[in-house]
Amino acid sequence: MEQHLEVERKYDVDAVVAVPDLSGLPGVARVVPTERLDQLATYVDTADLSLLGARVTLRRRVGGVDDGWHLKLPAGEARTELHHPIADPGDADEPVPAPLRDRVRAIVGDRRLMVSAQLRTLRAVNRLLDVDGRVLAELCDDRVEARTGPGSVERWREWELELVDGPPELLDLAEPVLRAAGARPSASASKLARALAGRLGPDATTAAVLRAYLTAHLQRLQAEDGRLRSGDQEGVHQMRIAARRMRSALASYAPVLEDHADRELREELRWLGEVLAPARDAQVIRQRLLDQVGAQPDVLVLGPVSRRIDDELGAALRAGRTSAVEELDGERYHRLLGRLESLVGDVPARETGRRRAAEMLPRLLRRDLRRVRRRHRAYLGTAGAEERDRALHEVRKAAKRLRYAAESATPVLGDRAATLSAAAKAVQDVLGEHQDTVVARRVLRDLALHADAEGENGFTFGRLHALEERRAAELAARYPQTYDDLPTARGLRSWLRG
Repeated sequence: MEQHLEVERKYDVDAVVAVPDLSGLPGVARVVPTERLDQLATYVDTADLSLLGARVTLRRRVGGVDDGWHLKLPAGEARTELHHPIADPGDADEPVPAPLRDRVRAIVGDRRLMVSAQLRTLRAVNRLLDVDGRVLAELCDDRVEARTGPGSVERWREWELELVDGPPELLDLAEPVLRAAGARPSASASKLARALAGRLGPDATTAAVLRAYLTAHLQRLQAEDGRLRSGDQEGVHQMRIAARRMRSALASYAPVLEDHADRELREELRWLGEVLAPARDAQVIRQRLLDQVGAQPDVLVLGPVSRRIDDELGAALRAGRTSAVEELDGERYHRLLGRLESLVGDVPARETGRRRAAEMLPRLLRRDLRRVRRRHRAYLGTAGAEERDRALHEVRKAAKRLRYAAESATPVLGDRAATLSAAAKAVQDVLGEHQDTVVARRVLRDLALHADAEGENGFTFGRLHALEERRAAELAARYPQTYDDLPTARGLRSWLRG
């Protein structure tokens, strides 16, 4: 049985980010890409994930350069990794080798070890070499697909920078380069920890489901905070989404929480969303309008249209981001983080919150679905254009709450909850773009007035306004189709059962 010390740093990264060149780091002479690997790792643990709780992972991996059984044990900030060969590569159900089982017996006792997750990793490896060709470290670009149960599939991309024969300070030197390229320190200690973060057993309580969902998005909020402060505008968007998901979940689960336990937190999360909104809204509308101008024939673009859009909305974006960072440095934000951490540590649940989630979640989802349907009926009763726009925006917000509630329920209710979440998202997407047209028309009117005040031709702004009106009409016509894909509130329970 082989053993070595694993020292690495992990980073989350978006799908389209390019791997940076690390050949300029001290001591690194060149970076050499090697073979691409398709690895399949099967992790085992007890039913209550006792190994994961002890920061221990036990897996059987094939498709790489080190096929075999791997046991990783904590060793301070690093981990000791033990390797044991596979007895039969063709036997996916091969039992855990006795020597490895013995090393974890103090944790698992005589409990049965079973498959807890299966991760497929498409890995591209880049080796950092010194002048003598010695491998100092490896930067692994991993695209991961994790399966933790029926209908439970998650995909993400991450980078791992692992030392081989290089000095520990190489990790510190590489970090600014990786972060400048778009990487952010991983919120999870391992791929397995990320895959199992939201996994819940069949007897999980409703409060446990809420706790898992809030924990995941609080971690995301904290990770994206650093991204925003580094100057990456996408951090604003992702922080706002994390805050929305938590606020929405607190609203959906309100019936199982103690009286008023959620209300103040929801208002504080709303405040955080409002802090982040100006920068994000300016970014979205700026890009939308610049794309539209770029799609127009040159003869229909009269005056410095793109420059005005870029100048005014670019200034709004920068001002919004500066204001957001100032608020994030303030006491109110840090008090909110502290309260969220306290909440996920001890969710204040009523008796209904301590019931099995499989029993309570359909009731909560039905409540949110009815909210969507009430707002849809209100929309059908509207008359003027502005009133219809406002009503569709209210439907969108209700559909978003239903989407997130169904998303939180998926670890317990499975594929049907995921399908409900997707149906609600379709409504949200159509009406989200519709709301973008509402905002864009308001901005275009202001831009036209500013252009006119400075003696510029406002024709193109009027044309773009008309195009936005036409797009709004198209989206309003598409909306009934997506709405009709939602199940009825009365039949939701049987629909969830499939």
